[in-house]
Amino acid sequence: MAKTRALLTDTEREQIAGEHGDDRKYQAASRIRRRIDEELTTDVEVLQEQHPQLLEELRDVVCSQPSEQPEDSNA
Repeated sequence: MAKTRALLTDTEREQIAGEHGDDRKYQAASRIRRRIDEELTTDVEVLQEQHPQLLEELRDVVCSQPSEQPEDSNA
């Protein structure tokens, strides 16, 4: 089975890591923010209504990961 993306593409992962310069990093962050604000919000609403167990699995994965505050959170 082919690998699919969750939130970021492989290229966006590279861009966020700064591998393609600051401009690409900023552009990728903007696309990802839009996805979070628009698409992910809708997906959560659908899961809440139609499949609460999957929503709980999503929360478990997202909320169980250790997070570190980035030095520059505006990127």
